[in-house]
Parts: sequence; C-alpha cells; structure tokens
Amino acid sequence: MNRPAPRRRHLLLGAAAALALPGFARAQGSSQPLRGLIGFPPGGATDAIARVVTERLGAELGQPVVVANRPGAGGRLAADAVLAAPADGRTYMVAPNATPTFQMLIFGHQIKWNIERDFAPVATLAAYPLGMGVSLATGAANAREFVAWARAHPARASFGTPGLGGQNHFLGVAFARAAGIELPVTPYKGSPPMVTDLLGGHVPSAVSLMDGMMAHQKAGRIRVIGLFTKERSPLMPEIPTFVEQGYAVTGGDAWTGMWARAGTPAAEIERVQRAVQKILNLPEVRQVMTQNLQVLPWYRDSRGMAAMQREDLEIWEPMIKASGFKPES
Repeated sequence: MNRPAPRRRHLLLGAAAALALPGFARAQGSSQPLRGLIGFPPGGATDAIARVVTERLGAELGQPVVVANRPGAGGRLAADAVLAAPADGRTYMVAPNATPTFQMLIFGHQIKWNIERDFAPVATLAAYPLGMGVSLATGAANAREFVAWARAHPARASFGTPGLGGQNHFLGVAFARAAGIELPVTPYKGSPPMVTDLLGGHVPSAVSLMDGMMAHQKAGRIRVIGLFTKERSPLMPEIPTFVEQGYAVTGGDAWTGMWARAGTPAAEIERVQRAVQKILNLPEVRQVMTQNLQVLPWYRDSRGMAAMQREDLEIWEPMIKASGFKPES
C-alpha cells in the first residue's frame, strides 16, 4: 500500500486500554497538559487509533495529555474547538483525512476554516483501506459478478454507506460510474447498522472500512469483492483491488492524522512529531494496530502530511463535482 469502523465497541476500547500506562497522568515535566480532541464518539475507529497513540504520548513528552471526544458534524466540532484555542502547541485534533477533505469540498460554505490556511499538519498515525462488501444473496464472488448481478437486478441494486457526503459515499459513486451501472446510495447512521443489513441481505452491497467487515468475510457471511486502493493491502493480501479487476477506481487509501492550529510554534510541532514516530515504532503498538484495529501504523511528518492533504483535495474535488451531490443544508 502506497498510502494507505469498529468491529465491536468493547474490542476497540479494549485495544486502546491494553496500551494504557500506569502513571500516564502523572508524567513528569510541564504541568500544562496537552489536549487531544477527537471529533468522533468513543469506541469508534478514529477514537481507538487516537488513544493507542495518545495514551503513550504523555510519558514520551514528559507532561500530562488529556484526551476528549467532541463528536458531531463529521469532525467539524473538534476542528472548531482547536481553532478557538491559542496556537501555543497545547491543543491538537486527531481526525481521519475525510474530515478536512470532505468538509472543505462539500461544506466549505458552512465551515469557518480552510484546512490549508488555518491548520498545521503534525503527523500521520495510521493508514487503512476502504472496500466493498456484498451480500451472499447476490451470489457474487468478485467485482465483475456483482456488476453482472446489478445489471440483472436494477430495481434491487444499491450500496450502503455510513452517511452521505464522505469518502465511502463517493467511492461507491465512482465504482458505479466506472462499471457503467446504476447503483443508488442507501445512507446509514454509522457502520454497525449498515453491516447488519448487509449480513441480512437487506442491502446488496456496502462501502466501508475493513475492520467492520473482515470478521464476517472470514466467517463466510459476506464477500468483500475489492479494495479501492492502488495496491493490495498487507493487512488483507487475499482481497484484490478494483483496479486489478478492470475498474479504474482508486482514492480509497484512508489515513488518520494529527493537526494543530496554524501559527503553532514549529518547535512544539517537531517535539510532538518525534514522540509520535517513536510510539508508532513500538512493537506492542504495531501489534495492536494491525491485529486488533486492522490498520497500519503509518508515520509521515508535517511536510509529507501536507502533501497528502493537497493530493486528497485534488483527487476528490473533480469526483465530487462530477457526482452532482449537494448537501441538504
């Protein structure tokens, strides 16, 4: 993989808790704590990735770290809170790349910020593929067989996605366009109800992170027909990409990163960067991320992260415009 939702709430929380250090809150050093803001609820994939890192960060930096969830509006509330804080290197946002990319491109008329102007990239934490799973009721074992099923059953063909206006949504749209089929979107309030409907055959296909689908794939309850990545993922090398099956759809390399407010002293950003890099290289962290969370520990510094951010905006802007999607408000 060049670049790179929750299986169960207790699994994700347990994975993060497994790395908690006794005395984490008693780290020696500055008495001024760092704040890590997560724009999604506890127990989800972003929360679990963030806590795997932040629960080691206090000890590494020698100062307390306080983590808080500010869920809502696709991560926008956490972003707003970071901008409302001083640019002193004590407040950071942890979010998936979809938060800045799709908030900017779809809700730019509503938000108060520009990710390239108002935020400073710090470091990436993890990367992970997105893919499409199909119900066993379709009888499809690969992308071409699913496309044939969709053409034969146009009234039943659709794909589920955890919400509208995100990376999952537009990957499904791009796949339908590349395949030359009609595939309406069925939005859900999160991944768990979507996967439940996929298992029950109530929705024929779904686009999602893989941690919510791989257990069911391995148990033979659904079939993951492809990944939206440029290359096969080392996390699941048995799953082919859509590109190798003849459908030119990529852009499904998702990642999680850390941002500070623009104007944060470079020395503070570099200090946190170095700590994150060390944490991601710890064997126990790598094991929890790959085995429990189905993500790759994946470090890029602020410069590399800024380049990826620009690439995401360049990839998705024409795809979103071509889709004709407009938010309801």
